[in-house]
Amino acid sequence: MTRVAMTVNGKAVTGEVEGRTLLSSFLREDLHLTGTHVGCDTSQCGACVVHVNGQAVKACTMFAAEAEGADVTTIEGMANADGSLGTIQQAFQDFHGLQCGFCTPGMVMSAAALLKENPTPTEAEVRAYLEGNICRCTGYHNIVKAILAASGQSVPAVAAE
Repeated sequence: MTRVAMTVNGKAVTGEVEGRTLLSSFLREDLHLTGTHVGCDTSQCGACVVHVNGQAVKACTMFAAEAEGADVTTIEGMANADGSLGTIQQAFQDFHGLQCGFCTPGMVMSAAALLKENPTPTEAEVRAYLEGNICRCTGYHNIVKAILAASGQSVPAVAAE
């Protein structure tokens, strides 16, 4: 067992993990932060995206021990200090950027990373950035609208499928 210490959503945490424990497992099973979803275990779906030291990372591709000393933000850390939805989360609600909700945490975390890098992306840039995230319900149109709205841009009408 290896002792790990990191900051998660602004709080110092520690734990004992096996060397093979994935960051996604540590977050979900040890810290009970179940908003980080595991959809594929193969790094294909993006449901497990978190931020590690400000960078978007698929938590199923990183060992918990690799996050030693890191600053980790999960979907639970995206809410406002008063517990209300953060800007991106609110936009996903307002523009119905979710259906079953399984991909939503990863989409929100990826959207936050995109908007940090590019505060006013085009629709094409949003779609390209989300290539590592799979949604099996929405067709992505409302997700794209939500991200554009969260960036403060007017939302173009998108043709229905």
